Amino acid sequence: MQAMQQKLEDFRDYRRLHKPPKVQEKCQLEINFNTLQTKLRLSNRPAFMPSEGKMVSDINNAWGGLEQAEKGYEEWLLNEIRRLERLDHLAEKFRQKASIHESWTDGKESMLQKRDYETASLSEIKALLKKHEAFESDLAAHQDRVEQIAAIAQELNELDYYDSPSVNARCQKICDQWDNLGVLTQKRREALEKTEKLLETIDQLYLEYAKRAAPFNNWMEGAMEDLQDTFIVHTIEEIQGLSMAHEQFKATLPEADKERQAILGIHNEVMKIAQTYHVNMSGTNPYSTISTQEINSKWDRVRQLVPKRDQALMEEHARQQQNERLRKQFAAQANVIGPWIQTKMQEIGRIAIEMHGTLEDQINHLRQYEKNIVNYKPKIDQLESDHQQIQEALIFDNKHTNYTMEHIRVGWEQLLTTIARTINEVENQILTRDAKGISQEQMNEFRNSFNHFDREHSGTLGPEEFKACLISLGYDIGNDPQGEAEFARIMGIVDPNRLGVVTFQAFIDFMSRETADTDTADQVMASFKVLAGDKNYITADELRRELPPDQAEYCIARMAPYIGHDAVPGALDYMSFSTALYGESDL
Repeated sequence: MQAMQQKLEDFRDYRRLHKPPKVQEKCQLEINFNTLQTKLRLSNRPAFMPSEGKMVSDINNAWGGLEQAEKGYEEWLLNEIRRLERLDHLAEKFRQKASIHESWTDGKESMLQKRDYETASLSEIKALLKKHEAFESDLAAHQDRVEQIAAIAQELNELDYYDSPSVNARCQKICDQWDNLGVLTQKRREALEKTEKLLETIDQLYLEYAKRAAPFNNWMEGAMEDLQDTFIVHTIEEIQGLSMAHEQFKATLPEADKERQAILGIHNEVMKIAQTYHVNMSGTNPYSTISTQEINSKWDRVRQLVPKRDQALMEEHARQQQNERLRKQFAAQANVIGPWIQTKMQEIGRIAIEMHGTLEDQINHLRQYEKNIVNYKPKIDQLESDHQQIQEALIFDNKHTNYTMEHIRVGWEQLLTTIARTINEVENQILTRDAKGISQEQMNEFRNSFNHFDREHSGTLGPEEFKACLISLGYDIGNDPQGEAEFARIMGIVDPNRLGVVTFQAFIDFMSRETADTDTADQVMASFKVLAGDKNYITADELRRELPPDQAEYCIARMAPYIGHDAVPGALDYMSFSTALYGESDL
């Protein structure tokens, strides 16, 4: 038990001390990855592709596996602690019953093996037979105890108790001894019955005493066992049930005391007859080994144990009331914090997809949310403190709430991750907007189109949703092989990692690039005029100096000679070239 409790404490330390920094590292990793991808795109560099097994999705999958493993491990720890508690309780019960039984059987075999009847007188033979009958009654009264001992041993074996070999050995010894007692009892009866008939002078009062004292003694032993029996409860209802059973037991004590007085009255009557008629009783009851001193001693012990049991039940009732208070205290906070986290997650999601104000307004709004969330942390810490008290009290369930601390932790971590990721996404959108020169109206138009086809409000578009969005924006993407190939090319741009979804950031990058690619003829001519130094023509050397080699050769091969009055040898007409090629994406 101590080792398992240490494992549970180590697991709590892991949850409380070692895991939270890793959550922050994981969040920062996603932020770094998204920022890196954005900067690479803005620098016209290829997207960064992590090595196999180190994708963000791989890390998220592994993280999910870790959380599942944590859940399974915690359930295993708690179940094992419950099992060990049950085993310790059963083992102690086994030892108590076995000790009482062994104490009772001590000397019985040697007594049954005596051959005193061989030299006994007739009256002594009859006395021995009566004593033997009383012993058989006593033996039968202990049959249930032996069966209980065997049943407990069997249950300990089924529950894989660590000390089962010693339990089995002790149980086997008791069972073997019990069987031997049965055999010896039968043999002695047969031997006594073979002797002459017993005289009718045996004192019936002794027999009556023995018959009544044996079950009463057995009842007292059972009562002492029950009063000293340890109990394990987890709810107010369970301790109330034990208290009710205890009150019912106390209600039987007056009747039990009457039975005790009756048994003592039988003994006193025997003593009175012996004194009156000078009968030699040898100082002991020949039919029973239970003395009046033993009955009184055990009765006094029962009376002493009753108030102790009362006190133990009261203390346990107080402990369960405290546990119930802890449950309600935790539930009251968890039932507020859980919905609060869910609400904030939904609100952040709406901010990310709705268009209220500029991106800077969204950033400010999100940062205010982030501040409010951080300021909420003391309530999470208080809940953790209450949860720690619940764990220390070994409270395993709470009917007052459906939220567990694990649910709250996961929701809180997701909330922090979501707000950080959302802020990062909006910051990247601002970077893209500023770098590409996108107006706020264009951003709103992009967001309108994206949201319209994001039917599930997931913040991403599936392939079919993205295709429908492109078609609505005027892209000619049919269901023929050429259209499918064009769509596959576009998906390779917006979903380079082949995740099967298109984020809003990727959508903005694509649309801004497409918008930038559709320069007007005037813009193209203005660009060439800058390269030509404000001349009406441009030379091949200037093109090769200012443009990449493939683009320069493309322009030189297609530009017509310039024929103006200010022409020089080799002059090229970039104006007619720009007009002719207006709208071609290769430029």
